[in-house]
Amino acid sequence: MRHLEMNTKELLDILNCAVLVLDGSKCVVYMNQSGEMLFGQSHQRAVGESVVQLLRGDDFFEHLDLAMHQRDPHSLRECVVEVAGGELITIDCILTPLTLEQWPQHLLLEFQRVDRQLRIVREEQMIHQQQAIRELVRGIAHEIKNPLGGLRGAAQLLESELDNPELKEYTQIIISEADRLKNLVNGMLGPRTLPRAEEVNIHEVLEHVRHLVSTDMATDIHFVRDYDPSIPEFQGDRDQLVQVVLNIVSNAVRALENVGEVQLRTRILRQFTIHQVRYRHVLKIEICDNGPGVPSHLRDKLFLPMVSGHAEGSGLGLAIAQSLVRRHNGLIQYESAPGCTCFSILIPLENGHASR
Repeated sequence: MRHLEMNTKELLDILNCAVLVLDGSKCVVYMNQSGEMLFGQSHQRAVGESVVQLLRGDDFFEHLDLAMHQRDPHSLRECVVEVAGGELITIDCILTPLTLEQWPQHLLLEFQRVDRQLRIVREEQMIHQQQAIRELVRGIAHEIKNPLGGLRGAAQLLESELDNPELKEYTQIIISEADRLKNLVNGMLGPRTLPRAEEVNIHEVLEHVRHLVSTDMATDIHFVRDYDPSIPEFQGDRDQLVQVVLNIVSNAVRALENVGEVQLRTRILRQFTIHQVRYRHVLKIEICDNGPGVPSHLRDKLFLPMVSGHAEGSGLGLAIAQSLVRRHNGLIQYESAPGCTCFSILIPLENGHASR
């Protein structure tokens, strides 16, 4: 029996899912190694403690109480809970009442962290969506630019035949509007130049943008900086990264209506996956504001061309920013709720990637 118990423990410890066993008082009587990693606490320290010490979440505890009292299995999908250090994670959870003689009123909990998988799925969907939109825009741009060129040329020829300066004003309007539409179409296609490789100090970029925004407006915006000084310089295009950061910071200031707080934060992520490639070190730049948040009807299409939450916006800023970051093998993500909107710029710090 002792040998069987040891084999069972070894099997539970190699599982990818976190396993907890709670007694009738919701105290931990067992936790496997995956549980130690998920909740940031050792088995020895967790045993005898209430499960409240490991995680928090109203939806989770509602199902936990039902499983305890009804003695029926319950499952949760994509439930958000708070674990050690205040980190919010998304989990799938199965709660199974036990009927073992030694554990008559106990509950078996199986946790599978799914936020990483959900992030990768959303990332892939966004990439495919952007590629499809890009091909569509290319086709439309080709059909628009050809007649625009003819229209502009005809207006120039007409202008050369006119002697009346007042009539030439109308041809100038035609020419200027044709040029404006051409520039708009080129903007929809995104940047055509490849990143210029140079040593980039991301904190110099952020400070440059902060200075630009601070001196360019009469606002009551308070910038909070939280930089990791250990982040090294990396190969990138400084001008393109300034454009990316400036666009996001400007959007944050606009959303705040010139009154509020913008946070600039830098961190290093280790063993992080971008575009299905796992990198050893990834730079994470967070630009957060305490504004009203992204409107719900824009959240799934925020990075698409011609989508803007502002009446005066062209809807090209974030689409171009995403394109520029992708040229650095990176990605822009965001999370938004009333009072906290946070855009994350993720850029690998090395060309190669770690083995899986």
